[in-house]
Amino acid sequence: MPKLKPLHAGHAPAVLAFELANRAYFAASVPDRGDDFFEQFNDRYNASLAEHEAGICAFHVLVAEDGSVLGRFNLYDLEDGTARLGYRVAEQVAGRGVATTTVRELCRMAAAMHGLRTLRAATSHDNAASQRVLTKAGFVPAGPATPADLGGKSGTWYQRDLQP
Repeated sequence: MPKLKPLHAGHAPAVLAFELANRAYFAASVPDRGDDFFEQFNDRYNASLAEHEAGICAFHVLVAEDGSVLGRFNLYDLEDGTARLGYRVAEQVAGRGVATTTVRELCRMAAAMHGLRTLRAATSHDNAASQRVLTKAGFVPAGPATPADLGGKSGTWYQRDLQP
């Protein structure tokens, strides 16, 4: 059974493999990370680890029994009891409830481990799968998301108030 784990340095090769293997799949619904992301992967990864260690963000990976990464689930800008949620799952597990189950688990962890009271997530109007995940995980629409919020696309912010 896959496990949600805090990001650490040893996950780097599996995270890179996950991003490369699913690049075209992700680009169909979210802006592509671009070649620069992959060319500077190690530097970006180390910067993420530093943000994680500083408590600014909380990065997680969903790891399969074989050590491969099936998803990334991240909390950004932890401040004043709130954070932004971002996530992506591998094409091979999409549509099987993996994202919804893991977002629910991360919501519990966000309250228990980080003292968060509110999570927000933005998704574009054309990303119906992400809208379903957020709704099933207890998020409700909370207002418009601008193209600046979503890499050039418009959409909706969703919000979930967490239980302590």
